[in-house]
This record gives sequence, C-alpha cells and structure tokens, in this order.
Amino acid sequence: MIIRAAVCPSPPLLARQLTGQADVFPELRAACAAAISMLLAAAPDVVVVAGAGPATETWDPDDRLDPSAYAPALGTAGKPGLPLALGLGAMLLDAAGHAGPRVLQAVGERAPGGECLQLGASLQDLAPRVGLLAMGDGSARRSTAAPGHLDPRAAPFDASVERALRDGDMAALASLEPGLARDLLATGRAAWQVLAGAMSAPRAPVGQVLYADAPLGVGYLVAVLGPPER
Repeated sequence: MIIRAAVCPSPPLLARQLTGQADVFPELRAACAAAISMLLAAAPDVVVVAGAGPATETWDPDDRLDPSAYAPALGTAGKPGLPLALGLGAMLLDAAGHAGPRVLQAVGERAPGGECLQLGASLQDLAPRVGLLAMGDGSARRSTAAPGHLDPRAAPFDASVERALRDGDMAALASLEPGLARDLLATGRAAWQVLAGAMSAPRAPVGQVLYADAPLGVGYLVAVLGPPER
C-alpha cells in the first residue's frame, strides 16, 4: 500500500551541478528537501519516483541525471536519455541519504488519464509499504516571461491542482484534462494522475502543501500526502 506520497517540481535548476554555488530558489529547494524527509520518515520498503517521459517505462534504479543535456560543458555524468523528472527525483532521494530500494517509473507525456490511474493503482502492490514521489511542473504560461508566454487558463489550472493536493482530492487530479495540460505545458499532469490512482480510496488522504508559487512564470508545487486520519 501507499503509506505516504510527496509531490515536487522538476526544473533543471534544482540540480546543483547546473547552478554551482548559486543559491537558486532556496525556498523551493528547502520545501523539496522537507517533503522528501517527510516521505522517508514513513519508512517505506520501496520508493517509486514517477515522472513524465517520452514513453511509459521503468528505468534502471541506478540511473542518474545527465547534466550535460542542460550544460554540455559539464560532460556526461549519467545515462543519456533518463527523463529529467526521474533524474531530479533520484537526485532528491540521494541528497536525503536514501539508499534503499527505488523504482524509476516514467509515464508517457501523452498517456491518457485512465492509463495513468491504472499504473498508479498497480504501485500499491509493489511492497507492504510503498512511498511515492511524483515529479513534475505545473503550467509554464503564468506570465509574459514564461516559457510558453501568458495564458489566462494557467493560474486557475495551477490553483485547482494546489487545492486538490491540499484537500487530498484524488478525483480532481484524476479529472485533469491531458489536452489542457499540454496546452499549458504542465509536465506534472501524468505523474499527478499516477498519484491519484495510487491513493484512490473511499477516504481522502491528508494533504499538506509546502510550497506553491510561479517563479519565472512556471507553476511549482511541493506537497505531502498521507493516509486518511482514523
């Protein structure tokens, strides 16, 4: 069963290899570290990192991010092709000192919601105590300086996801429209729907949002979800 889940964004600037000594997004980084700490404090038997990729497939748990894809001068330090979301998720677990079993699960960027929900439900049976780390960004169209320029639908979309995580509303995450998410460049949609499938139950999980903002016009959310209160 899923005993706890964490949600983190996946901007390349979370990787220290790309920012050097610069303290970029300190509040976001602190929130991600706190979320991972809370996830691992539940003592999961295995941690599944779920994030968008070109196809739905499982990667070698020893694979790591290749920073040269974002800064060629760094040279190759990981396996080429490892999706960014999975590489950053592995990086966050490494930074927290997690050396236990992990699964790096890519979810097709265009995977339909139903497929994501089924994948999430299947994760419950991996071990008696499963931790889930869902990696991905909200919309990238929150301002005129955003990667996708401004779209008036972006802020309401991100607000709906934040509300769903805060309320533990898995039905709201399950109902996110893949087409709208693509329009808004929201890379987290597939992983969030895996989360919805993994934690769907008669009673809503307890959610806590640790960070919600849109620096550079991109929506970043950090949250932790646990089992419903007895």
